[in-house]
Amino acid sequence: MRNIASKFLATAALGTAAVAGTGCYAGSGVGVAYAPGFLYSDYTYPAYANGGGTVGTKSGEAMITSILGLVATGDASIRTAASNGGISEVMTVDTKVTNILGIYSTVTTVVSGE
Repeated sequence: MRNIASKFLATAALGTAAVAGTGCYAGSGVGVAYAPGFLYSDYTYPAYANGGGTVGTKSGEAMITSILGLVATGDASIRTAASNGGISEVMTVDTKVTNILGIYSTVTTVVSGE
């Protein structure tokens, strides 16, 4: 019985470490470097830039929010962010991530353009 309990605890510890190591955020792009923090994250990474790499004079944002990783709401689409900024030609797209202990997190799409 003692051996079974030891194996169970070891498996539970490994599972917990694996889940905790994800930072409660898996990322959204192929080849995108991000650095999730277990306790706190607040960073921005590029998602798209047009061929010239020019940043537009207008910007707009759209956000989704997650509570406890159980409920997530919002619209972080590029279309909504562009509409919120009055942008008809998108030039760059960045993604801003905030996470506090996996309790409260947001993902914001930030677009620039004209």
